[in-house]
Amino acid sequence: MTVAVFFGCTFIAFGPAIALFLFTIARDPLRVIFLIAGAFFWLVSVLLSSLVWFITVQISNKNSATQQRGLLIFGVVLSVLLQEVFRFGYYKLLKKANDGLLTLSQEDTMPISMRQLAYVSGLGFGFMSGAFSVVNILSDSLGPGTVGIHGDPQHYFISSAFMTLAIILLHMFWGVVFFEACETQRWWALGVVVISHLLVSCLTFVNPNYQGSLIPTYIILSVMAVWAYLCAGGSLRNLKLCLTCKDKDFLLANHRPR
Repeated sequence: MTVAVFFGCTFIAFGPAIALFLFTIARDPLRVIFLIAGAFFWLVSVLLSSLVWFITVQISNKNSATQQRGLLIFGVVLSVLLQEVFRFGYYKLLKKANDGLLTLSQEDTMPISMRQLAYVSGLGFGFMSGAFSVVNILSDSLGPGTVGIHGDPQHYFISSAFMTLAIILLHMFWGVVFFEACETQRWWALGVVVISHLLVSCLTFVNPNYQGSLIPTYIILSVMAVWAYLCAGGSLRNLKLCLTCKDKDFLLANHRPR
C-alpha cells in the first residue's frame, strides 16, 4: 500500500508538469537551459531565506512556542518575497541577454520570445519548488507506518500532492503574468502576483484543515490560469478553435506528411 501511495502522490504532484516539459520544452535545448536556470534562481532565493531564518532561530528563545511560530511565519514571508525578487532579477537578466541570444541565433528574430521565456522560467521555478515541498513527504510515504493510525489526518499525503501540483502550476502562471507585467510596466499586476503568492503560502498554516487550504488555493490557481492565458495572447475565439480542431495554424504546425 505504501508503494501505491508513493507512486500515486508522485504522479499527482509532478504528472502535469512533466507532461508539459516533455511536450513543450524537452525538444528545444535552449528552453531546457532556461528552465534549469530558472530552477537555479529559485534555489538561490530559498538558500538565502533559509540562511536568514536559521540565524534568527539560533538567536531566538527556542523554548517559546509563540516566538518560534512567529519566526516560521517570518520565514515563509521572507522566502516568498525573495522568490519574487529573484524572479524579477531573472527577468532583467533575460532582457539584457537578448542581444547575445540574437547574435548566437544568427537570425533576424529572437530564437525564443519573452512569453516563452516566462513560461519556461516559471515552470523551472515550479519544478524546484515542488521538489523541495514534497520530496521528504514522498520518502515518508514509503513507510514503515500508517498515516492516521493515532487519529491524525488520513489524507496528509494526497493533500500534500495536490498542494504541490497547485504550487507548480501557479509558479508557471505567476511567471507568465509577472513577465508580461514587467514588459507592459503594469506594476499593480506585480503586486497581485506577490500578494497571491503570499496568500497561497500562508494558507498552509491552516493545515491539517486541508479544505481550508486546498479550496482557496485552487480558486486562485483557476484565476491565475485564465489571467496567464490572456497575457500569453489567448482569447475565447482561439480556445474555441483549438477545442474544435479548427485552428489552421495549429493543424499546419502539427501536420506530418504520410
